[in-house]
Amino acid sequence: MVSPDLRIFEVSNKNDLKKYIHLPSKIHKNHSNWVPPIYMDEWVYYNPRKNETFAHCSTILLLAEKNGEIVGRIMGIINHPYNQKRNIKDARFCFLETYNDGDVARALLNKVEEWAKNLGMERVVGPLGFSDKDPQGLLIEGFDEPNVIATNCNFPYLVDFVEQSGYSKELDLVVYKIMVPPTIPDFYQKVYERAINNQQGLKLVTFKTKQQIKPYIRPVLRLMNETFQEIYGFVELTDKEMDEFAGRYLMILDPRYLKVIENESNEVVAFILGMPDISEGIKKSKGYMLPFGIFQVFASQRKTKQLNLLLGAIKPEYQNKGIDTILGVAMLKEAIGRGMTHIDSHLEMETNTKVRAEMERMGGVVYKKYRIFAKDLVGIDSHFH
Repeated sequence: MVSPDLRIFEVSNKNDLKKYIHLPSKIHKNHSNWVPPIYMDEWVYYNPRKNETFAHCSTILLLAEKNGEIVGRIMGIINHPYNQKRNIKDARFCFLETYNDGDVARALLNKVEEWAKNLGMERVVGPLGFSDKDPQGLLIEGFDEPNVIATNCNFPYLVDFVEQSGYSKELDLVVYKIMVPPTIPDFYQKVYERAINNQQGLKLVTFKTKQQIKPYIRPVLRLMNETFQEIYGFVELTDKEMDEFAGRYLMILDPRYLKVIENESNEVVAFILGMPDISEGIKKSKGYMLPFGIFQVFASQRKTKQLNLLLGAIKPEYQNKGIDTILGVAMLKEAIGRGMTHIDSHLEMETNTKVRAEMERMGGVVYKKYRIFAKDLVGIDSHFH
């Protein structure tokens, strides 16, 4: 029974959106590992005129108000191209935030389920945003670890509330911590040399400036489109979305941590992208880049000992040829040269045994786990196996 003083309503104007965007900073006020969002990005992300992805999704933004105070939020998404391609009827919930109040969480989830059902959906999965590039899954292990850009940071109670609302595990995502060795390990150096000798026509492209990266943005992201088809929640980016995606990250990227491999025809066949951790800088700036926050971010980027891996892909016909090692060694050399001590692998599907084996070969240890949940809206078996 929902308490009579609890009201769930749709975000319908700029003032509501401001409350929606700024609620997490109130909920996580004393949460030492939480990192605020970059607020200028948030305003772009939630603006259908500036975020192309809204054009092919149905969405709903909801706020919860209790005794006159905003106490929760959630977003519902139906990604129509994703559903059509896989012949499913899934809605998603994401950006769920509440205080330690199960009634609020359940009421928000119920509202998204009702909305989804009215639009003919059969399941709700989440947390999952427009695509796998958005923060996904709830943290279920590693609550004492600092948060990293583009991942969720939640209190343990939120997991309980989602489960109490009838959701069960859909997929777990793991994050590895890899210690940076003082020098490239021998076995890795040998594999690297063999791969270099066997791939005569290929060349490693490195970057020193953001300007040099620009011509590579679309080729790199097109390769991601081609190779990420099996990734849970992945949605291909249109050219316009590629430019928007790059625009969100280019300002804070360090060009030295993009490594690209081209073939004889100068075609991008593999890449890896990492980023020195900027969490401390975002915390210090409280999420505001202007006027001085950006300098705090750059300072934290220079000081950090942690490298975050963000993306990587290899063209199918170039896989299993040691190219992952060429990229890995290039990235490790950069990390060693900069005095980095450890690497965060970002989220890997628990089922992605190939990538997990590579992480473990480098001495990686799982130090965080995220879970995507699902709930049937009709009494039928799940579409995913």
